[in-house]
Amino acid sequence: MFDPVTIAAITATFLIAGAVKGVIGLGLPTVSLGLLTAALDLPTAMALLIVPSLTTNLWQAAVGSNVRAILRRIWPFLLMATATVWIGATALTRLDLSLLSGLLGALLVAYAGLNLTGVRFSISAQQEVWVGPMFGIANGVLTGMTGSFVVPGVMFLQAIGLPRDMLVQAMGMLFTASTIALALALQGNNLLTTQLNIVSVAALLPAILGMIVGQRIRKRLSEARFRQVFFIVILVLGGYIIASAAFGVR
Repeated sequence: MFDPVTIAAITATFLIAGAVKGVIGLGLPTVSLGLLTAALDLPTAMALLIVPSLTTNLWQAAVGSNVRAILRRIWPFLLMATATVWIGATALTRLDLSLLSGLLGALLVAYAGLNLTGVRFSISAQQEVWVGPMFGIANGVLTGMTGSFVVPGVMFLQAIGLPRDMLVQAMGMLFTASTIALALALQGNNLLTTQLNIVSVAALLPAILGMIVGQRIRKRLSEARFRQVFFIVILVLGGYIIASAAFGVR
């Protein structure tokens, strides 16, 4: 089991990640993975985010009346994004974890960089039919390898022009399905132990408290300014993870 210092670090991580999600509606897996991977190994970080991520994203996916409309439109993407997670997860027991940590860092840098520069992609309805499954496969494999659900899945959902409410709910559906698939893949590779499950359940409390704090901050702080700070922090964190993986620094 973890020592008191590590437990405190895990608690602080999910407080921060929950607060970010409370303010801007996303970022709990991204922030928790980034911070935990800087202190722990990647498979452990992935295992710890399961319960907080599943619970908060299930709520996000359930809020709204667009479930059927979203499923009709993006089910091929969601299917492939879920079904291919196990492929990426096999890399956790076969590849050097520093390489996978470096890949996570690169994904965080790419995600932050694209948002900070305002880069936006557009996918037409005709392209969506065949591009969706391709993006789904890429997202599923990368989720299994790094635990990150964002790149390129969120980019695809933004590119197809979903209205804001549908986009938020669709992201919740993607994150929920990806979390369940990731939990099954980690279990299948003997990377999800009883002890990690217990700590992951315990991490739900600080995550929820963080969300409550974040929702209060949202009322006082410009969301646009917070998103800018958030992506700058993610950019720096991703760079730090890359450097740690390259030079073995913790």
